[in-house]
Amino acid sequence: MTGRAAAASTHRDPFQVDEETALAELELVWAAGGYHGFSADGGTWCAVTSAGEALTGGTPDELSRTIRAHWQAMQ
Repeated sequence: MTGRAAAASTHRDPFQVDEETALAELELVWAAGGYHGFSADGGTWCAVTSAGEALTGGTPDELSRTIRAHWQAMQ
């Protein structure tokens, strides 16, 4: 492909989240704090606490804020 067709096929929505990257970053940041089982399904982002509680958010940032609030409440 060349020209406009090639450019159109490589164009990515700038607002679409790369789920694999976001999940890897969440795990990198929060795994040492006792959070694991990170997933994203149908617009719901989820993490599991070491006590087995499920924490959710509508975006990776919202899930991170939920985890941070949970972590601070446990301190």
